[in-house]
Order: sequence, then structure tokens, then C-alpha cells
Amino acid sequence: MKTEGDRPTAQGPSRFTTAAAEYLDARTGIGVAVKKLGRKAFPDHWSFLLGEIALWSFIAILLSGTFLALFFQATMVETHYNGPFVPMKGVEMSGALASTLDISFSVRGGLLMRQVHHWGALLFVAAIGLHMLRIFFTGAFRKPRELNWVIGFTLFILAIAEGLTGYSLPDDVLSGNGLRIIDGLIKSIPVVGTYLSQFLFGGEFPGTDLVGRFYMLHIMLLPSLVILLVALHITFVAIHTHSHYPGPGRGQTRVVGYPVLPFYAAKAGGFFFIVFGVIVLISSLFGINAVWAYGPYDPSPVSAGTQPDWYAGFADGILRLVPPGWETEWFGYTWSWNLLIPILILGLFFVLVALYPFIEAWVTGDKREHHILDRPRNAPTRTAIGAAGVTFYAIMWAAASSDLIATHFQLSIEGVIHALQASLILGPIVAYFIAKRICIGLQKKDRMIALHGVESGRIVRLPDGEYIEVHTPLTEHERWKIVSYHDYAPLVLRPNDDGRIPFSKRLRVGLSRWFFEDRIVPPTASELAEHQGPEHKGTQSADPDSGGAQ
Repeated sequence: MKTEGDRPTAQGPSRFTTAAAEYLDARTGIGVAVKKLGRKAFPDHWSFLLGEIALWSFIAILLSGTFLALFFQATMVETHYNGPFVPMKGVEMSGALASTLDISFSVRGGLLMRQVHHWGALLFVAAIGLHMLRIFFTGAFRKPRELNWVIGFTLFILAIAEGLTGYSLPDDVLSGNGLRIIDGLIKSIPVVGTYLSQFLFGGEFPGTDLVGRFYMLHIMLLPSLVILLVALHITFVAIHTHSHYPGPGRGQTRVVGYPVLPFYAAKAGGFFFIVFGVIVLISSLFGINAVWAYGPYDPSPVSAGTQPDWYAGFADGILRLVPPGWETEWFGYTWSWNLLIPILILGLFFVLVALYPFIEAWVTGDKREHHILDRPRNAPTRTAIGAAGVTFYAIMWAAASSDLIATHFQLSIEGVIHALQASLILGPIVAYFIAKRICIGLQKKDRMIALHGVESGRIVRLPDGEYIEVHTPLTEHERWKIVSYHDYAPLVLRPNDDGRIPFSKRLRVGLSRWFFEDRIVPPTASELAEHQGPEHKGTQSADPDSGGAQ
């Protein structure tokens, strides 16, 4: 009797599929790639989903952007709006703003796609930023992933540029004022500023083809670079494998997660629809960028309360914090320090962030490969540096809303600006010391827990009348999580072959000593064995020195 697998109809597709697979494998070698990729494990910790959210948000941007490109007219030719939005009827505006209004009110699903595109862009930048913070605070940028950190940070900058160019396309009052600020920043650059402005805008601002030039950047150049860097980023992740959190396993750490094929691929596919669905839901319920409420660009109707998208707030904020009147006449040029200094500060900040993996490796002298993630508390100086950087960024970002802070809380705008100026200098310093002391305190607590166990809250009276609290020993996994990290020592100052100690070496050793100062050494195996002997293997501790009883 024939089984279902013996039916001829079941063999046909199988043979065709096998033949097609053999054909592709013989000419592309895809079978080897699929096998290698399918065996790779993807960690299942929730923080790794941040990178996926960024990727799926970018896919949502591409899909919605393709729809919008079918209807948007990237032209500054003047026209009169005659669409269904009555308050704007007969108003003179550019073809770009008129087509934006048509997409919003005349194209079926157009307003939803505009909102999906905009919310997707906001989520894309936010997810990249949070993903990079996770990588920074866990030390995932260390060797051999330094280049991937640079790629990720470049993606963050490109995502901001993508948002700014797209934000500027409707040619409304809000986008025009934002571009005018960018024009002023560019023109403040001595010697070449005017030429750069005319090159970017096609003449004196706003130029004759501003929208067309930004449209080309927005749909061609910048997306191509983003796609290229995303592909490189994923390629390096596949080559280096994922970093992962420590876990117990025969005396060494192991990856905890699922193989890419078929488990993770199926989960990732489902997660894409979740992310896309959330973006569509937000776009359906919350409006954004209502260009019809602002009207066509005109330099005169500038009012308080107009804010850039959140990711551009830091640039607007630092401009507001610079004291006025900082100008100097040199060599026949006006040096506008109130614009140049913010550019220099932001440029230095971005360079330090991009090069931080190489700076930390140089300071610590650490040349080992790292595939195990750090708990932020176990790298207190790095965590404190990150807290200081986040505080610096957050204060610049808050300064972009200084006028709203003043009006909502009935404060003077001068008082708000002065408070933010002081916070920009003192805030990162305070954040650094507070974050470092918290990390060191948590390290001390972890050391005590690893050696003595967790306080159970149960008091026991010993035969001699002494009262002690019972401590519950940790499980193997809990103890491993606390003690499984390497403590590196500062570099030692030694003379070179000529018997001299150059300044660069003194500087490096001094920075290394500062990086490792106040560190807490994790418990050694002998210390753990001393406090976790045979009499401690139960659920309670019996060593009077550890505060326990059996």
C-alpha cells in the first residue's frame, strides 16, 4: 500500500525544488552561505531588538517613501492652490507645497503615508541612537567591532541628514526657517561659506532649485549610502558573530539564543509586521507636520513655538546657548564666533564619539578580542563618560525648547538660557561623578552578595544566644553573572630603549590610571571557595563570619 509520500504528485515539486537549489548552489555557492548563516545564534536578550527596530523602521520608510515619490512634485515653480482644502484656496505657493497638500487631501491614503513616513523616520533615528547607547554601555564596540561602531555612528549622522532633507521638502514656513538657519551656519564659515551656500541652494537663499536639490539628496544619494552601510553593518555582524551577555557553561561563557534558521528568521519576520503595525497605528492616531497650518515659506511670519524634529534639536539648542555679540574682524572677513564655536563644539563631539573605541583601546592598552558584554557597573569610568555625554546632548536638546520652557512655566527667557548655559558646563561633570559612584557602589554590593549570599530577612538565634540573619547562597548562574568579568590593570610607566619616558607615554599612563581608578576587583576563585565551602552548598549559609546559619 502506497503512502502519501509515494504519490507522483508529491515527488514532482520535490524534484523541481531540489534541481533549482542545486542549480543556484552550483553557480552562486549560496548553500554554503545559508548553512553558515543558519548556524549562527542570535542572542534573545530584549536589548538586541533595538537594532531590528531600526532596520524595520527603515524598510517602512522605503515603502512609504516610494508611494509618496509617485505624487510629489519637487519644484519651486510658483502656482496657486486649488485643491479641496478651502482655507488655502487661491494662495500662491511653490509646486512642492501644492503637491504636498494634494497628497494630504486628494490622494487616497496619502496623508496616512505621509504620517507613516514621518513617524518611521523619527523611530528610525531613535532606534539607532538607543542601539548605539546599548553598544556603548555594554562595551560591544571593542575589538574586533571598532569599525562597526564607526559604521553605526555614520548611519546615525546619515539618518539625521535624511530627516533634515525630507523635513525641508514641503517648502512651508517651518521647513523654510530651518533651512535659513542652516544657510546662516554655512555662510558663517570664513572664505568658503558663501560659495558652499550657493552650491547647496543653487544661488542666494532660497535659490531657484532648493527643493529639487534636496529631493535628489533625500531619495538618491543619502538612501544609497544608508543601504550600503546597513549591508556592511550586517556583514560585519555575521563575520564577527554577535556579542552576548555572560552565562554559565562548563567553566566558560556560552551564547544564549536561537539559530538564525529557521527560528530567528521566523521571529524576525513577525517582528517586522509588529513594528510596521505600530508605526501605522501611531500614524493613524497622531498627526504630525501639518504643513497646511503654517502656509508657504515667507521670512516674515516667524513665531515662537516652532520646533525642529527632536533629532535636530541639539543643533538648534547649542545656537541658542551661545552668548550674542561674539564677532571679530580678521583679514577683511567677519568671524562670527557665535556660529563658529557651536560648529566646532559639535564637530569635536561627533569626532570623539566616532573614535571612542580606538581612544579607549589606546588608554587601556587592551588588545584582546571581546565577545562577552560588560555590565555597565563593571566599567564605571566608561559608564560615567557615557552619562556625561548623554547629559551634554540632552541639555543642548532641551535648549531648543527654551522659549517653550519660559512661556509654559512663566519664566524669563534670559533666566532659562543662563540656567541651561550653566548646566551645559556643570551638568556633564556632575553626571560623570554621580554615575561613577553609583557603579562603584553597585560593584561593592555585588562583591558582598557573591561572597556572602542574599539577605533573606530571616533572623536565627544561635546556641550561644547570638542573633544573625540567614543569607541565601546564589545559584551558579547568578554568581557567574556577578563575578565573570575581567579586571584590567593600568599601564605601567617604563622607559623606552633610550632610557627616556616621552610625554606621550606619560599622558597615556596617566589616562590609564584615571580610567581604572577606584575599581573594585571581582572575587577570586579562592575567595569564593573560602566563603562557599561544602557547608555552604545548601539553601542557607552556616559561616558566622558571613552572617549565616544552617
